[in-house]
Parts: sequence; structure tokens; C-alpha cells
Amino acid sequence: MKKSALLLILLAVFCTCTIAQSIPPDSLYFGQTPPGSIPQVFAPGIISLPGRIEYGVSIAPAGDEMVFALGIWPIKRTMIIRYENNHWTSPDTASFSVTRSAEEAIYSPGGERVYYYAFNPPNPNGGSDLCYSVKTGNDWSQPINLGTPLNTVQDEYHPCIVADSSIYFENSSGKICYSKFQDGAYLPRILMPPIFNDPNMAWGNPYVAPDESYFIFNSSRSGGFGGTDLYISYKKTDGSWTNPKNLGNIINTATNECGSEITDDNLYMTYVSNNDIYWVGSGFIDSLKYTNYAPYVKNPIPQQTGIVGQFFSFTVPDSTFMDDDGNNTLSYTAALTNGNPLPGWLTFTESTVTFAGTPAELQTLNIRLTATDTAGASASATFKIVIGYHVSVEQTVQQEFKVFPNPTGGEVTITLNSNEDKSTTFEICNLNGKVIKTGTFKSDISINLTDCHKGMYILRLFSCNGISTGKIFIQ
Repeated sequence: MKKSALLLILLAVFCTCTIAQSIPPDSLYFGQTPPGSIPQVFAPGIISLPGRIEYGVSIAPAGDEMVFALGIWPIKRTMIIRYENNHWTSPDTASFSVTRSAEEAIYSPGGERVYYYAFNPPNPNGGSDLCYSVKTGNDWSQPINLGTPLNTVQDEYHPCIVADSSIYFENSSGKICYSKFQDGAYLPRILMPPIFNDPNMAWGNPYVAPDESYFIFNSSRSGGFGGTDLYISYKKTDGSWTNPKNLGNIINTATNECGSEITDDNLYMTYVSNNDIYWVGSGFIDSLKYTNYAPYVKNPIPQQTGIVGQFFSFTVPDSTFMDDDGNNTLSYTAALTNGNPLPGWLTFTESTVTFAGTPAELQTLNIRLTATDTAGASASATFKIVIGYHVSVEQTVQQEFKVFPNPTGGEVTITLNSNEDKSTTFEICNLNGKVIKTGTFKSDISINLTDCHKGMYILRLFSCNGISTGKIFIQ
């Protein structure tokens, strides 16, 4: 009987020691007063300290642990804070970051892992790789490399794991990538659509909801409030994403906002602003979903060509612009890219989005087509209309011309061996057929090619005598 009683006592003690300590409500988030719609500095005096750079706090789903980063690349460390013995510990370096730069840590939706990038972890390529650690007792394991195809000879950063273990992350060029987790392995990465990978983005720091219903990232695209701003996109029923919306000038400022994450209870967003960590109520996620979506260019308009004296007509494809509120809300206007109206011969019919007319001379027109929705938001697509002469088989004989110097270090002069006072249009194309320079001249012209890569280019001359071709070499 005594042995049984003693066994029960030992079992009770064991259970008390091994069951995770629950956090009283007044100790959650360090007992801070939760923010509303106005951002507040997160944990001032604990995590956010004056004169120090903090980055990317992530809070464990149980609320009993937090990780964040300190320092400046390439020496950045992940710090960890735990709720133990009825109080929060002081920040300490996470075990996986003691001897290496490791940051942008984020807990998996179940909290059983923490994912991050580590600089020079155990891997065959060196550099920065995506890694994870698992809980070992009260600590985290050393980095476990996620391997190929996620990690490459490039650097990979900023992982975000969703509920099905698929992963969103960045590569070393700053582009946001996605890799599906399927049958126990990651599939090859794919680049996210251009609406996320805008050329002016500069490191998107993706955060995707566990159920992938929305996507928050930062971008320095035009129309923001300065630096990098935070944007949100929502997943549509067909699996595509809506045009991102700026989170507004209460959250976004003239400085950089980045590194966002939504807490596991879905009540708050943490993010970085002006080298400090902030938090704010997450009500904007639902409210922004029902505001107007600005249209955007989904498919660029290719260059169009016409012939002097022949009727020209071009109808812009319906798939050029996308409006998540419905393309039937769009109205269209057209002008030259310099703001001048279209030339007299070229008409634009808004109802069919058609350009038409009969050109009378050689010319290249730079067109801007603008689509505007009922809320006044707009997007513009630019394209060229190049007008040349009709060319028959008999007219393709080369006219005499000279290109000097050729090869060139960056500038060439084209001289015609003809005294006719008629215009000639030139095009210089790369080997993929893309026109990189175009213009019109009469007897000679100098062309600056210093902004072109080394290699061979195709020169085409259009005149009343036909088409002449040649090659230009840049060395």
C-alpha cells in the first residue's frame, strides 16, 4: 500500500514537471495592453530597445515562446524568450544561432518546428540555406538543412510554412518563390506571379496564412508611402491571387515596413518599422478584402506593325488588364507616352478597345493605353506601333550602307550610300528578335549602344527601296 501511494506521488510530480505550463491571460504577450488599429511598439524595454536593430518577432502557437533577430548582416542572431516558472526569461541566443548568423525565424503552424535561414549551416553549397530545428527537451536542435530542391547554389531567405507544409520563401535575387510539399517531398520551386515580384520590389518577406487565404509582403513599388510598404493579397476561388492592396498610411510610413507575421490567435500583426518591432490589430485583413481592387496589367501588349498607305487595325486582347472587381467595370483611354494625343490618322474606339487608321508615312508610335475602374483606380500598358513600307520579294535586295566601327565598343554610325532625300527607319534587334533601338534618319545617324550587352545584333533598314539587313557586333 505504501509503495502504491509513493508511486502515485512520484507520478503526480512527474506529470507536473512534464506538462507544459499554461500562460495566464495577463501574461500573454508580456502582459502588454493589446493594440487596436493604431500600431504600437512591441514589448518596449524587453524586445524593442532604443538604439538597437530588432527584426521579425515570431510567437509560438502556444504563446509560451518568442524568437526575434538582432544585429546587422552578416552577424545576425536569433534570440529566444520563454515563459518559465511563472515569468518570462530574458532574451538569450537560440541554440541554432550561437555560432552562425540565423534569422527570419518562424514557427510552423503546429509549433513543433521553427524554420529560418542560416548562413553557412551544414550544407554542400555554403551561403544561406533554408533550415529548421525541432524541439529537444526545452531547447531547439542544431540546423537541419531542408536540402534540394529548395536550397541551391543561390542564397535562400525568409521561409514561411503553411498548414500542408508547403513553403514560400525568397531567393538571392529578392524574388518570392513557392514550393509545394507533396508525397513527403518538396517539388521544384516556382516564381510567384508578377503582381508579387514587381521589378521594383526589393525583398518581399512573404507571410502567407496557414490556410493560404491571404498573403502579406513588402514592396517598394510605385504608389507607396516611402521605402518599402506592406501589401496584402487574397486567394481567389480559382487559386490565383488578387491585385495586392497597400495596408495604408497608418501602418505604412515614409520609412521601411517589412517582416510581417500574424499571431496564431489571428488577433494581431507584428512587423518591423524604423528598426523596431511593432504590432497592430489584424482587423484590416477582413476590412481591406471588401474595398476596391485596382486594375493591373496581366499580359503586356506586344509591338504592332503597319504599312504606309494600308489600313491598320489592332484590337487589344481582353486578357491584357485584370480587375478583381470585374473587367466590365473598366473604361479605356489612349495617348502617346509623352502625353500628346494620338496622330490624326489613328483613331481609338473605347467600346471595342481598337486602334485603326491608314498611316501616310514611316513612323514609330509609343502608345499608352490606360484602364480605369469605377472608383478611379487605373493601370497603364505601353506598346509600340511601327509603320514601315510594303516589301515584296523583289524589294528585299540590300541597299548599300556602312556601319562604322563594327565591331564597336558602344557607338556606331550608319551611313547610306544614297543621296535620295527620303526617310529610312532602322531597327536594332537582339537574337531573340526583341527591338532594342529604333529611329528614323535620312543620310546618316549615330547610335549609342553602351547600354547593350556584348554580342551580335541584327540591323534592319526600312526604306522605299525595300528592307536591308546587316549585323552589328558589340565588344
